Amino acid sequence: MAYLLALDQGTTSSRAIVFDAGGRVRGLAQQAFAQHFPAPDRVEHDPQDILRTQLDCAREALANAGVAAREVAAIGIANQRETTVLWERASGRALAPAIVWQDRRTAAECERLRAAGWAEDVRARTGLELDPYFSATKLAWLLDHVPDARERAERGELAFGTIDSWLVWHLSGGRLHVTDPGNAARTLLFNLHSMDWDPVLLERFRIPPALLPRVVASSGVCGETDPALFGAAIPIAGIGGDQQAATFGQACLSPGMAKNTYGTGCFLLMNTGHAPVASTNRLLSTVAWTGVDASPSYALEGSVFMGGAVVQWLRDGLGLVRRASEVEALAASVPDSGGVVLVPAFTGLGAPYWDPHARGTLLGLSRGSGAAHIARAALEAIAMQSVDLVDAMARDGAAPLAELRIDGGAAANDLLMQLQADLLGVPVLRPRLLETTAFGAACLAALGCGLWKRPQEIASHWQLDRRFEPRWPAERREAARALWARAVERARAWAQD
Repeated sequence: MAYLLALDQGTTSSRAIVFDAGGRVRGLAQQAFAQHFPAPDRVEHDPQDILRTQLDCAREALANAGVAAREVAAIGIANQRETTVLWERASGRALAPAIVWQDRRTAAECERLRAAGWAEDVRARTGLELDPYFSATKLAWLLDHVPDARERAERGELAFGTIDSWLVWHLSGGRLHVTDPGNAARTLLFNLHSMDWDPVLLERFRIPPALLPRVVASSGVCGETDPALFGAAIPIAGIGGDQQAATFGQACLSPGMAKNTYGTGCFLLMNTGHAPVASTNRLLSTVAWTGVDASPSYALEGSVFMGGAVVQWLRDGLGLVRRASEVEALAASVPDSGGVVLVPAFTGLGAPYWDPHARGTLLGLSRGSGAAHIARAALEAIAMQSVDLVDAMARDGAAPLAELRIDGGAAANDLLMQLQADLLGVPVLRPRLLETTAFGAACLAALGCGLWKRPQEIASHWQLDRRFEPRWPAERREAARALWARAVERARAWAQD
């Protein structure tokens, strides 16, 4: 049993990768699934689509690798975080569409709770901002709007979970209702200090405790799959939110090491060791993983809502390109953005602003502006949002960033990565394996089932593909940052009324 099956359930697609015991990819599969936007502030998924595509990918990846289920030592799961599912325990049927992390329908409720003075206590307990990004207000909304849901939840008939819990429930044939501390820490219901569900927050958000999954270690066998799914039972030995898993897969195992994932959003995590760090600049303190060392590991995180999704908008919303891969060449056809600045606040702004009322803004247009300038401004916007996160970490007292490890689909864009290095002023390191989220899930599972003995083995599998050195002089970097700051101020609070 020398293989690992990683399930990487993302915001726009499900993936599965089979790794051998040496960390090499042996088979993979990926399927996109539908995104639903029933209103300007709403983003939904069909939970059944998520389950179907993930199971299909798992079977296809095993087939592509020529690996039977009995040869798989363990499954590791990485998942889009905060996305909220409510289902019926008896049937496993979801009672409503999943409310996706990008969804902003509870912005007014969060404002009401903030006005009531909750924000500081919530931050002290959870390390998070009082924002519709997280699961608590999403779940409360479902309980209030799905017929009879609150009464049924009180009777113990329903289950809540983020996507990891939804997948494990069905992988285990309904025998396991679990989550790991990293995913639990993204719900606004989990106390970072007690490492358990917080009874005060459950009462405040009106969440029946009977809904909640059991919290298990990120790395460790928690159960096994239903043998009917893959032909044999496979231990489930790793669970991690996608960004925690990517941090683990990037071998950011020591305090001060940081990675940035360029997926639908951008998520920059810095390992802070075995104690949570309270941010004074509206970054998030979160659990990174448990079960690897004797004590939990924590991270400081900055979350950007629109990363690679900006490129999707150029393709699908504006029609500037036919394929996302064409954006790099279009943006590289001009030497700079010609003064054009895009603030991609299509679903509000995340860290360090936390402004759900911000909206997308395109500034600096002239008669000479064209598609290439807008494309280049889009890439600069992705990089600039990550610069904001690094600056906030520095103001929080974090050690100066020596280098930034990168992953995610958009990390393949050489121009974007060079712009990131230029705007940060530090080297950007791209590994050979960009699927570090799936690799991190596999690493958690490998340690959890005993296939690997020490976390340091992960570092031995990390290999550099390309190092992007900063080229811009400090004056150009500072001027670009100042222009960005002016544009952000114009985008903020746009939808306030």
